[in-house]
Amino acid sequence: MVDKPICQVQKNAREAIQFRIGTYRKYCFGDMRIFIIEEGKDPVPTAKGLSVSPALWPQFKASLALLEEAMIKEGLLDREDLEIES
Repeated sequence: MVDKPICQVQKNAREAIQFRIGTYRKYCFGDMRIFIIEEGKDPVPTAKGLSVSPALWPQFKASLALLEEAMIKEGLLDREDLEIES
């Protein structure tokens, strides 16, 4: 299986966080990696990122929910800002 981009979030003018289904040897995983964006060139992955195996995904997802709740409690996020427009 070839790495499959799912979506990306623009971090700043030069970097984007790309979410992918990745592979290494014969193992598949969810990958969130920073890519360098240069005009006229293909995005280049950096070593900065995180790969999560499917076995750890439920714990990872639950941990993100806990972090989100903590950020709301600290006033860093508003619940309204988290709603995705369709």
